[in-house]
Amino acid sequence: MAAVTMDVDRSDVAYRAWLKEAVRKVQADANRSADTHLLRFPLPEEWGIDLYLKDESTHPTGSLKHRLARSLFLYGLCNGWIRPGKPVIEASSGSTAVSEAYFAKLIGVPFIAVMSKSTSPAKIDLIEFHGGSCHLVDNPGEVYEVSAQLAEKTGGHYMDQFTYAERATDWRGNNNIAESIFLQLNLEPHPEPAWIVATAGTGGTSATIARYVHYMQYDTRICVPDPENSCFFEGWVGQDPEAVCPNGSRIEGIGRPRMEPSFVPGAIDRMMKVPDAASIATVRLAERVLGRKAGGSTGTGLWSALRIVAEMRAAGRRGSVVTLFCDPGDRYLDKYYSDEWLAAQGIDIAPYTAMLESFLDGTGQLD
Repeated sequence: MAAVTMDVDRSDVAYRAWLKEAVRKVQADANRSADTHLLRFPLPEEWGIDLYLKDESTHPTGSLKHRLARSLFLYGLCNGWIRPGKPVIEASSGSTAVSEAYFAKLIGVPFIAVMSKSTSPAKIDLIEFHGGSCHLVDNPGEVYEVSAQLAEKTGGHYMDQFTYAERATDWRGNNNIAESIFLQLNLEPHPEPAWIVATAGTGGTSATIARYVHYMQYDTRICVPDPENSCFFEGWVGQDPEAVCPNGSRIEGIGRPRMEPSFVPGAIDRMMKVPDAASIATVRLAERVLGRKAGGSTGTGLWSALRIVAEMRAAGRRGSVVTLFCDPGDRYLDKYYSDEWLAAQGIDIAPYTAMLESFLDGTGQLD
């Protein structure tokens, strides 16, 4: 007897039509968006060193996370994980949730952000402005489990940026952030930077930049700064994938209590542990120098970039360094720009402010 042919067809005409339209809308958003600017941070010309900030605050949702959210939505849609009428759920301290709320609204699905109660009210307002809702938890370490539980309960999709950030982005090019940086540096005095400095929340951006640099065979090195109350630095130094930190980071958007799956330690060249006071002193300095307020993660990256500049100067090396302007500081007026908040946290930025000012006027060093 001949074998019976087995044939199961799960195609759904209405769903496929919805999927095509959802993907079109997300890709159309990219088409409408111009590239972000590469800002020069002024340094004494005689140093022969150029410092740049890739200004990701100009995206439609105001942060570096707009790129990540777009990639995650395309990844989830094309994998068949995001379905019409079902919520997208994310564990996020803020900026990723703002951007994901935007894309969820764009394709017409509900969005729920699971985050710590310590998240700035301005970010919560932005998530709700873009149509999302917020589910607050007392312990930042609970966000993963609660997100998964909500997805199971609602039949939705847990986006899980901390697992999928490094794989959702095409790191070989396709106008990713790394390719954009190198294209914009093409006519600069030092078009191949000595260092690119990228802070890590998920680790996806540092992985994208590092992989692109290796793929293109550049000599550029990648440095990842880590704030207080984060385990990335310790896990990287000790080669310990199980490293944890019991407290939540005060620098929103970066630093994690565990080694996240999207953090790729082997791809990067260097890490720095940055005091929170140094990060905050640096964003306040950046406002005076650039006329722009930035978030704390920008300060963490810029502090580390300036330390690298100091090392290059001391060694008599010329070249360029690039870091990221991650998001605008108006989201953090009640934190990093509030002297009352600093006092309540026991943070003294004065020593770092003095160090930065003496370094930039050529009379001191950054330690």
